[in-house]
Amino acid sequence: MMKRRGQNFLVDYAIIERIADYAYLNKRDIILEIGSGTGNLTKILAERAGFVYAIEVDPVLAEGFQNKFDNVKVIKNDALKIDFPDCNKVVSNLPYQISSKIIYRLLTKPFEVAVLMCQLEFAQRMLANPGNAGYGRLSMIVGYFCIAEIVEIVSRSAFKPMPGVESSILRLKPRKDRLKVNELQFLNLVEKLFGNRRKKVKRSLLSLGASREMLEKIDSDLLERRPEELWPDEAANLACLISSRIDQK
Repeated sequence: MMKRRGQNFLVDYAIIERIADYAYLNKRDIILEIGSGTGNLTKILAERAGFVYAIEVDPVLAEGFQNKFDNVKVIKNDALKIDFPDCNKVVSNLPYQISSKIIYRLLTKPFEVAVLMCQLEFAQRMLANPGNAGYGRLSMIVGYFCIAEIVEIVSRSAFKPMPGVESSILRLKPRKDRLKVNELQFLNLVEKLFGNRRKKVKRSLLSLGASREMLEKIDSDLLERRPEELWPDEAANLACLISSRIDQK
C-alpha cells in the first residue's frame, strides 16, 4: 500500500474496532472523521453511528469509498481550510503532520467526545503538567478545554507503511467545570505567554495591555512565574482578570 500525503494507514482491524468502542457509538451519533484514508475506520463508523462526515483531502482516496455507505458524506477537501460540519463526536486516525492544527480547531467546537489516533509523543505533550519538559502551549490549551487520556498505546506494526514512531489512541472529553472566559482572549494570552516563554508572566501581561496598576491586584506569585509553570486554569483566570479590567478602562 502506498504512503500518500504523509499518511500511514491503520490496517489492524482489531484496533480499528477498539477506536470505535472508545467513542461509545450509537445510532443517534453524528460523527466527524478527519483524514479518512482508505475508509477502513469509516466502514466501522458507518455501521455503528447514525451519520458520518468523512473529510479526505486526497481525491483518489476519497473516490475509493465515495457512495459506498448510505449514511456517509465524503467531503473532498483540506480539513484545515473548511468549516467542520456539526457533529456530536469526533473519531479519527489523524494525519500526524497536521495533528496539532486539527486539535486547536476542534477544541473550540462543541462535541461530546473525541477519540483520535495520534503520535504517542504528541499525546503525551497534551497530557503534560506544568514543570514537565513536554508542557507547553498545546498542554495548556488542551488542559483548559478538555479532560484528556491515553486509552491505548499502538504498535508501529498496526500501520502500513510502518511509521517511525509509536502511536496512541487519545480520548478527549470537554470539561464542564472550566472557568468561563472569552475563548479568544484566553488563546491570545496563551499565544503571548509561550511566544515569550523565557520571560516572566508579568512581561507578557504588560504587552497585552495590562497596566501596572492592574498587575498590583494580581497575586505576585503568578506574575513572577514563567509560562511553563502555570496551570491551565491559572492562565484562564489571568485572561479573565486582565480582560475585565481592560474593558473597564
